[in-house]
Amino acid sequence: MSTSHPPALTVEDTATSELKAATAPAVPASPGPLFDFPDHASTLLRSCVHCGLCLGACPTYREEGNENDSPRGRLYIMKSLASGTLQPTPDVVGHLDLCLDCRACETACPSGVQYGQILENAREALQPVMPQSVVERALRAVFFKQILPRPEILSLICSALRFQQTSGLRKFAQSLGLMKLLPKRLRELEALQPELKEPAFLENAPDIFPADGPVTKKRVAFFAGCVMDRFMGDIHRATIKVLQAHGVEVLTVKGQQCCGALMVHSGAADDARKLARKNLEIFHGLKIDAIVNNSAGCGAQLKEYKHLLHGEHHADEFSALVKDVSEVLAGLTPVRPIKPLEKTLCYDEPCHLLHAQKISAQPKALIQSIPGLKWIPLPDAEFCCGAAGIYNLTQPEMAAKILQRKIEAIAGTKAELVATGNPGCLMQIRNGCKAAGLSCEVLHPMELLARQL
Repeated sequence: MSTSHPPALTVEDTATSELKAATAPAVPASPGPLFDFPDHASTLLRSCVHCGLCLGACPTYREEGNENDSPRGRLYIMKSLASGTLQPTPDVVGHLDLCLDCRACETACPSGVQYGQILENAREALQPVMPQSVVERALRAVFFKQILPRPEILSLICSALRFQQTSGLRKFAQSLGLMKLLPKRLRELEALQPELKEPAFLENAPDIFPADGPVTKKRVAFFAGCVMDRFMGDIHRATIKVLQAHGVEVLTVKGQQCCGALMVHSGAADDARKLARKNLEIFHGLKIDAIVNNSAGCGAQLKEYKHLLHGEHHADEFSALVKDVSEVLAGLTPVRPIKPLEKTLCYDEPCHLLHAQKISAQPKALIQSIPGLKWIPLPDAEFCCGAAGIYNLTQPEMAAKILQRKIEAIAGTKAELVATGNPGCLMQIRNGCKAAGLSCEVLHPMELLARQL
């Protein structure tokens, strides 16, 4: 599904004129800059030539047709906020908040503008000057300073959710229609919880998973993450099984922390830096070929520790070691044959795998190595599904619009299986397919491969 866009104009002709007209009467210009971008981010900002090739790649511009909700429009807004010619009113900052940070614009950009870094720098810089309610500040403090950095809190939440699922309480409440009594937003949040069929992975895992076969081809350390480790431990176990079957020895590395991606995307980069430094310390000195992960969002963040911890000791070394599981498996032959699977499948490209890490061919090749599997191309597979970290929680209306396009594309393929390699995408697409009455099964590529080994 392609979207046409107007001819390339200067940003002054499009986003800026509209935004200034809307804000100038009520918002006087600042006497000085609101914040300073880091030197490297200022250099990145200047690389945009306003050609407009990013417009057709942007999910929010595709939905709204508003230049202010396009990458080049947002770049101008960020520059204007930094200089003080715009103030961080809710209307102005709302255009930045509506961005998914999917980074599809980076793939489309001929000038190599690293939009994700610029946006994240701006969100961090805006935090001290943005108006926030007491409730919003309290929620951010609880989520970023208590829940994500503390595995024991996440474990308690996971245990509570698992109990209400496995005990039958959830089904009982649904059968009585009690969910309908909840406000619409709470019903939507309740529906997003994943099915917790398996226990967490890392806390019960051995220190080493030996490679199958007579020869160890690679030795890697496994990054389990936080939410995914506790809510999707079955995917981690499937990943380990696939790695072992390809002759890879896996170290589990206890004590590792959240990667910090959700914090960075939300402007809480200082909280992410604390976790990143702990991860550098924990993984430093291991005699390994790679730090492997199976989450597109985590992998992209781990690879960008060199930017998050710019110039700090071992940050570049750590980022260079990080590999998606499909990168580690590329070129390796399993020690036993892959069983055939006579089904149809379409593949959705996770944004932070395709656009941030520039990985597309490797996971496709692994899936297509399964004998008998019929590959069906998914239209607009490169477009975001609307999950985008916690975007589907903070921007539910836009997330729903974007998801609807994705579900319509999946329905059109009539595929029996849908594969995608990011936990947020898995939950978003699973819920969307269920709501649409589709019978397809949504899987991580590692789950699919593990079944056939």
